Amino acid sequence: MNIWPAVALAVILAAPIHARAEAINTAGETGAYHRDFCPGLERDLKAAKFDYACATSAGSIDNIKRTLANPKQIGFAQFDIFARETAKLPGAPLAVIRQDFGRECLFMVTRNKTIKSYGEVAALAEHLRFVLPRQGSGSAATFEFLQRIDPEGLGRAKSVTYAADADAALAETLDGAEDMVTLFVQFPDPENPRFKLIDDKAGQFIPVIDRAVLRQEINGQKVYYAQETEITSPKFLKKGESVITSCTPVTLFTGSPERVPAGVERANHIDMIRTIAALDRAALLPPEGFFTTLLKRTKELSADGLEQAVQMSEQARKDAAPLINRLKEETARLRREAEELKRRAEEEADKLLGERKTR
Repeated sequence: MNIWPAVALAVILAAPIHARAEAINTAGETGAYHRDFCPGLERDLKAAKFDYACATSAGSIDNIKRTLANPKQIGFAQFDIFARETAKLPGAPLAVIRQDFGRECLFMVTRNKTIKSYGEVAALAEHLRFVLPRQGSGSAATFEFLQRIDPEGLGRAKSVTYAADADAALAETLDGAEDMVTLFVQFPDPENPRFKLIDDKAGQFIPVIDRAVLRQEINGQKVYYAQETEITSPKFLKKGESVITSCTPVTLFTGSPERVPAGVERANHIDMIRTIAALDRAALLPPEGFFTTLLKRTKELSADGLEQAVQMSEQARKDAAPLINRLKEETARLRREAEELKRRAEEEADKLLGERKTR
């Protein structure tokens, strides 16, 4: 009797089964989530005997969808997008692990030098053309969130188109007409090619500061924080330029333990959450040089500085309102005159046709 098939089967059955590592969903391969933040987290989880691997994705919304489908996965997200998406969900299917990675900032840009505040953009929204990164991106989702919380301002925008990515949207705006505006969300870094392009093409940063934006809270937590951040690096005998804008925390999340099967799997999931929560923050951050520079380039606004910025935005809305009303009145007058001319032309044509018939 040949016993080798039975022995081989026994060996196969006895061999350990290596399950595929769970994903830490980030964003694009060259983005900060994947390149700077995830490697340290993956390393520390493996040291704690948790099998997780960094995985590229389409960004915050995609990460939320993946974790809803598999609650054992982990994801990075902008907090404004995380807050908006989870508010739509019944119960609490996702759990925040930590939010001390830093904040990404909202950068609104145009080539129009006369637009200097979010209040002006809000007042002129239905007359401007907005060019955004691809639909479904974090930046596009942030724009949609701003529209929802500011229905009488940005919510009235009628012309919204999407480019392939943030770089394409920015290039289209800076090379386009003066009624074009773009919005992208990222860490403030004047050395980034996008910031250099804006500087080279003399683009205009618009501070995304408004009471409607800054008062947003989810479960008692602020969604946006007003910060002053550098947008150009210092040059010889010239200080770097800065802009005041709204920034939102980077959020690391996973599925709620209740959604993981009870028993060993759930216990491991809870242990994973506790392990990440207890990790030294320094181990999760990008290289010290990068992050130290980042911190130096951003600072919280004082209460007086914040109130001044908010009032400037509000005043811009009020000042722009009469201009918009006059524009609407002028448009309506021109439309009435065009209709009257059309009516007279039709009457004249009917009169001429009638005269020909009587001849």
